[in-house]
Amino acid sequence: MSSTFSDGPSKGASASAAPKAITETTLAELREIAGRYPEPRSGLLPMLHLVQSAQGKVTPEGVEACAEVLGISAAEVHGVATFYTMYKRHEVGDFHVGVCTNTLCAVMGGDAIFERLKEHLGIGNDEVAPRRQGDQRTVSLEHLECNAACDYAPVMMVNWEFLDNQTPESAVQTVEALRAGHPVRSTRGPRLCTWREAERVLAGFPDDRVDEGPGAGPASLVGLRMARENGWTAPEPPAPATLGGVSEDRTPQDKEGAVAHADTARAESETVEESTGAASATERKEADDD
Repeated sequence: MSSTFSDGPSKGASASAAPKAITETTLAELREIAGRYPEPRSGLLPMLHLVQSAQGKVTPEGVEACAEVLGISAAEVHGVATFYTMYKRHEVGDFHVGVCTNTLCAVMGGDAIFERLKEHLGIGNDEVAPRRQGDQRTVSLEHLECNAACDYAPVMMVNWEFLDNQTPESAVQTVEALRAGHPVRSTRGPRLCTWREAERVLAGFPDDRVDEGPGAGPASLVGLRMARENGWTAPEPPAPATLGGVSEDRTPQDKEGAVAHADTARAESETVEESTGAASATERKEADDD
């Protein structure tokens, strides 16, 4: 079964070579990812990231490869690939810039940053800026609904790494440094790598940069600092008694208990539904008799 993608180049992007074919090495890595999970299809998300690392986007060939490895239909893979916005069906730049335009970032300057970058790069949302003479790298731009970093608003991301407390001017400086091939570091994380390199990390293949840079900034640590200064600690929770892998508060304590709990909850739900249905049928019969 073949899959159909609309994968033409974005407006503003120069023509690029066709994506490289899925190699035997990539196929072996797709199988490796699937083998990490008790249910192989649970590996589909990182497998799609690996396809993007290898081909620059999610291609029809990549969809077919994932489907074959997992023993599912291409339509099922296609449904996942088109649901999540991190999966691209067209080329993106070497550095994909995402500007948060959700409520807090927007009012703190996110909208102004996004408009300034669109004007500076000469592109719209989710497009690739033309590669100018002398540029070492390409840049694409996208507005994001939330970067989950409201304490550092306005925030933008480059290949999913944070750049905090941005301004229109600092954003332009960043994209120009990236286009020139200069090294740029994220605010709370490692130095920025290319899109394909980042996608390989998201597929579960580490690049040994996980400990570069701080993992959290001052704004995120205010509560922890205040707790330490005041000697505040969280109370220890009481240890729940267990019976057959399920605690007194019916919380499963192990895998076997979780399975038993799920089966019991399902049976209870079905019993309630059957009882409710029987009661409704009796009420309707009595109403008909009257």
